[in-house]
Amino acid sequence: MNAVANVLRPCVDSARLGRLAVGALHAELALAPKPGLVTPFDPGSHDDMDAGTFLRSLFALRHYFRDIALAGAEDAPFSALCTLGIQAEAAMLRATGGINTHRGAVFSIGLLVAAAARCRSMRQPVSGEQVCLGVQHWSPGLLAAPLDPDSPGQRVRARHRIAGVREQAAAGYPMLRGLALPTLRDALAAGLPREAALCHTLMALVAELDDINLLHRGGAEGLHWARAQAAAFMAEGGAFAAGWRARLQQLGEAFVARRLSPGGSADLLACSVFLLQQEAV
Repeated sequence: MNAVANVLRPCVDSARLGRLAVGALHAELALAPKPGLVTPFDPGSHDDMDAGTFLRSLFALRHYFRDIALAGAEDAPFSALCTLGIQAEAAMLRATGGINTHRGAVFSIGLLVAAAARCRSMRQPVSGEQVCLGVQHWSPGLLAAPLDPDSPGQRVRARHRIAGVREQAAAGYPMLRGLALPTLRDALAAGLPREAALCHTLMALVAELDDINLLHRGGAEGLHWARAQAAAFMAEGGAFAAGWRARLQQLGEAFVARRLSPGGSADLLACSVFLLQQEAV
């Protein structure tokens, strides 16, 4: 019976899903202005990385996203996905000289790629929202996986008592389903150019997300300040308002002065790009 079921499953283009994942991360890197984040034009609030560092990391990760798509299509257990993620993180660190450029993306986009492939193999809907919910297939393994209590991210989560990316994933990425995807879809449907729509979505995320990177760099005060600035930008119309680019560039200078970088929001933006693009595959 299982053999028959496998024969009936549609062929999943794992290589294409992998390319879309890399393309989504490249789209996030290429986007500007992005307050505090690395762009092709400046390193933002970072002293240890630039666009070249990110490109080397992306090149090192290109096979990982294809491989995790294959694993998802085969309904691999979470332990297998975790092994692929650990190997990918090691490859990233070798390529960047030990600099963490894409650890969050290895986790989140990796899981979403696996879920997108599994949805296809199971003949399930592949809307971005459904793919997010598909990650819940691995929730037991996600929640049971051990955490490193000495990692910077885990120390921040424990200190401020907030959910991390693991909890977001186990819940089916509610911030993606409820905020990022609708914001990006609506902005594009309203006629915003792609770059403007992505900046608009990024700032919507910064305004709402308990961004671990902001907490790590600026504490609760830094997170509150960043969220308030992003909320004000959105209240003024975001990227729909005239002169939005100049205002966002000015806001970026303020982020850099405070050494703040909303890396968690940037990861979710890249996830949103992947989720929309994979719908057409």
